[in-house]
Formats: sequence, C-alpha cells, structure tokens
Amino acid sequence: VQLQASGGGLVQVGGSLRLSCAAAGSMPRVNVMGWYRQAPGKQRESVATITSYGITNYADSAKGRFAISRDNAKNTVYLQMNSLKPDDTAVYYCNTKFARGSGGAYDYWGQGTLVTVSS
Repeated sequence: VQLQASGGGLVQVGGSLRLSCAAAGSMPRVNVMGWYRQAPGKQRESVATITSYGITNYADSAKGRFAISRDNAKNTVYLQMNSLKPDDTAVYYCNTKFARGSGGAYDYWGQGTLVTVSS
C-alpha cells in the first residue's frame, strides 16, 4: 500500500488548509486511516483518525478546529484544518492500519506534507 499526501503549505495564523491522502494498493474494506504530525524537535503525535465506518478520534489540540473525513470509494482521507496556529506547524503524515484475514497487522505511512503557520 502506498499513501500519497498533498495539500500542505504556508498559511497565516487563523487560516485554513485541507490535506488529502490517497491510498493505492490492496486494502481490506475495514481499516483505519489517520493523520499524524511531527514538529521540529518533537515526537510524532496523532492528530485525528477515522475508521472505515466513519468513527473519528481527535487529539485535544485538534478538537473544534480540524475535521477528518474519508471517501471509501477513493481510499482517500482528508483533514480540514481551520483556525490554524503557529503550534500546528509540522510535517503531517497520513497513515493506515489494518489487519488481513490471512493474519498479521499492517501499518503504512505516507511521505509527509509540510504545514507552516506564520504569525
């Protein structure tokens, strides 16, 4: 499975960005897709995840400002980010996790897209 993220860029404080991540390859229907981020000098952290049934989970820092969604037909996950703050500056990675019927758990990462919020 390959994940291709896009949509990062430079935005001013209070602005918005929409990230997209398309998954290519064989994936089971049941999976979790999500967004993580890593700021300079910090560990990678979860931002938001969504199951193939539409169940979402958000980091406290993302609640009320970010919205994760997905298009199962396109194997694509989105992250709408509003009211951006300088602390949101990071490389954002998309991720998918799933288990196969034949056994084993799988965990794939995209290449990352840089989001810079200027003050």
